[in-house]
Amino acid sequence: MSDVNITIIDRNGVSHTIPAPTDMAMSLMEVVRVYELAEEGTIGICGGMAMCASCQCYVLSEDIPLPEMLPDEDAMLAEAFNVKPNSRLGCQIPVTPELEGLIIELAPEY
Repeated sequence: MSDVNITIIDRNGVSHTIPAPTDMAMSLMEVVRVYELAEEGTIGICGGMAMCASCQCYVLSEDIPLPEMLPDEDAMLAEAFNVKPNSRLGCQIPVTPELEGLIIELAPEY
């Protein structure tokens, strides 16, 4: 198994550095759910289809290459609350070896 270390700041401001598997086709949203870093029922409501923005996060690492934002994600963020220039949907970011050292902060629930 191959893991990368990702730091996730939860909605209470608590920082968690966790190992995330790169060989299980997981997204950041799924990692947050597995580690229970957001209250149940408040993240990934649409199942990772980029249709709800409940997994919105702020990417704090500027030097980590992320996949390009696709039109569905861009459209969902255009309608979401608390959007910042560094906002992304966690469900649209697969966990890959390139994410080693990534730091994200979960956006507020509302």
